[in-house]
Amino acid sequence: MIMRQLSLFPDIDEEVVTKPVNVASIPQRSPFRYPGGKTWFVPTFRNWLASRCSKPKILIEPFAGGGIISLTALFENLVNNAVMVELDDDIAAVWKSVVGGYTKWLADRILEFDLTRDSVIHELSQASFDIKEKAFQTILKNRTFHGGILAEGAGLLKYGENGKGIRSRWYPATLARRFSDLSLIADRICFRQEDGLDVIQEYSRRKDVVYFIDPPYTAGGKKAGKRLYRHCDLDHDHLFSLCKTINGDFLMTYDNADEVKAMARRHGFQMRLIPMNNTHHATIEELVIGNDLSWMDCYPAVHEPKTEYKANNNKLNVPA
Repeated sequence: MIMRQLSLFPDIDEEVVTKPVNVASIPQRSPFRYPGGKTWFVPTFRNWLASRCSKPKILIEPFAGGGIISLTALFENLVNNAVMVELDDDIAAVWKSVVGGYTKWLADRILEFDLTRDSVIHELSQASFDIKEKAFQTILKNRTFHGGILAEGAGLLKYGENGKGIRSRWYPATLARRFSDLSLIADRICFRQEDGLDVIQEYSRRKDVVYFIDPPYTAGGKKAGKRLYRHCDLDHDHLFSLCKTINGDFLMTYDNADEVKAMARRHGFQMRLIPMNNTHHATIEELVIGNDLSWMDCYPAVHEPKTEYKANNNKLNVPA
């Protein structure tokens, strides 16, 4: 059955997850080096769409960030159009510039910029009300700050990789090419700087829409969320309730937290744990949530979270 469904999309990667994905093997579409980015999830996302009986018209990504999932879906023609939603002003400036026709301007600006510590400090000290200039400053910060973090308190790289310091993540030719490539799909992106939950609700009655939902941290990881993102407050239970009402299909990824698994069970969703490598190169498991995840059961490294009941009081015990 899986092979028959995969044939609906001949260009889809049929990789079966047996171990954490090597992100170097995935086409890098996004100009961002984004904390919590989902490049590693691309093969699983492809196979999710392949398991469906028809090609979705629209992909909604309500917490877009670096946008790798939406960009992959568009470049590989897995969907017709994508609605990318992001609240952060800096990140929004980049996507607004892309859909506004400034990809060539950004590519040229990146190529001509002479990056030194002093030039970065000078550039970022300039207040900019021009959307494309703000977009350039955002990319500059993303590529020269520790971990690509844009939240308040982030600072410039000191040592970087192999002693390259502030230039260790600055690849002007590569970044320029990514912006140039984005011009090829920009007219298929609808970018909205809004509350992602509102956008989910707006499209909830459409059956030809799918959602990839990668929310901010839950309460248990809120400290980390505030360190990484400006907007990390979210009513997670409301998000789950919204997902219960939509007519289209959705796929959600979360940190592997007991409170999340409890919410998923309460709303009747299926769950699987999938391996990934974190920023410290340690293998951890990420939680995948959806209406029907049976298509993942052919992956040897994927499994359901275990549920156990204590015999003495029937209290639900949810191990990792």
